[in-house]
Amino acid sequence: MSNSVTRADFDQVMVPNYGPAGFIPVKGLGSRVWDQDGREFVDFSGGIAVNALGHCHPELVAALAEQAGKLWHLSNVFTNEPALKLASLLVEKTFAERVFFCNSGGEANEAAFKLARKYAHDNFGPEKNEIISCVNSFHGRTLFTVSVGGQPKYTEGFGPVPGGIRHIEFNNIESLKAAMSDKACAVVIEPIQGESGIQPATPEFLKAARELCDAHNALLVFDEVQSGMGRTGALYAYQQYGVTPDILTSAKGIGGGFPIGAMLTTDKVAKSFGIGTHGSTYGGNPLACAVAHKVVSLISDPKLLAGVEARRQRLVAGLEAINAKYHVFKEIRGKGLLIGCALVDAYQGRARDFLRAAEKRQLMILVAGLSVLRLAPSLVIDEQDIDEGLARLDAAVADLLAAG
Repeated sequence: MSNSVTRADFDQVMVPNYGPAGFIPVKGLGSRVWDQDGREFVDFSGGIAVNALGHCHPELVAALAEQAGKLWHLSNVFTNEPALKLASLLVEKTFAERVFFCNSGGEANEAAFKLARKYAHDNFGPEKNEIISCVNSFHGRTLFTVSVGGQPKYTEGFGPVPGGIRHIEFNNIESLKAAMSDKACAVVIEPIQGESGIQPATPEFLKAARELCDAHNALLVFDEVQSGMGRTGALYAYQQYGVTPDILTSAKGIGGGFPIGAMLTTDKVAKSFGIGTHGSTYGGNPLACAVAHKVVSLISDPKLLAGVEARRQRLVAGLEAINAKYHVFKEIRGKGLLIGCALVDAYQGRARDFLRAAEKRQLMILVAGLSVLRLAPSLVIDEQDIDEGLARLDAAVADLLAAG
């Protein structure tokens, strides 16, 4: 097949901040993807938990096509029907009373952190400005969000970074207690730490965070960019923990592949974002909101959410069978269809070797750090695709071990 562009073109024309796979996908349907040469891949990566309903879901395609024939963009000088319908649906399905739309998880978190500081400033004064976050968290790639994130590798070379940020040990209540004071305006937590290796929070940690925030008049912010939108078997993970935040950020799966982010909060907190205090040119775009409304409508169906756990059980059983043969995983963790396979000591630092071996077997997987394989497939992935993907992963692991 003759291709007008190839993978080699990436190295010539793109900024070199990514190192993409050696093939170029050109078509997707469900949990299968085809590259320029017609090779078929099983997708266990889900666009990093973005393609929550798989590739080219017919109802999402229809929603986009219908809106594309009506209205594409207005700017926030006006509102639009898809944005209002989506916001109303999110308010109906969550704790939230107010919604702010943007384009990505990083932007949603940027808005959340700004709102937390503005709310504290408005209600308690400028000295109440500290944001407490967790070591090895991930909240986006803006300078503010990487600074809150607590991973030095993402801020190295970009200083000076914003101040007023403290970091604690994830799942360590005593560490959080020691950091809390009346200067804290917010505590920011991922219910499941994604980029650092798929680490679920303990219920005790989240409950303690809620209690400490209440005691110190601080806001509790949950970053559910990766854990939200059905990924754990609930619409949002906080609903399984029984701990309600003051602000929640959402992106990735909420658009099913169409770029959109959202910040959800209460009426009380939202009041600090008055006219002109924050904005987004594309936030609330009619195309994005029309698609996201269909995504939220489909994923909030109890039958679909129940199916997430059934698929998890099938996938984990297969992973355990692979591990029984090859002994490469020391732990399989996560919730729902956000799964981390932590490599044994002998393979520490070699997660990308597994990713490359999987690519050769026409399987798309992810890594989370240097030593964890990450799986985040479609929430509606077919059983036969799960089984085929597991067979290809088995072959990939065998290839890697055979190669030494």
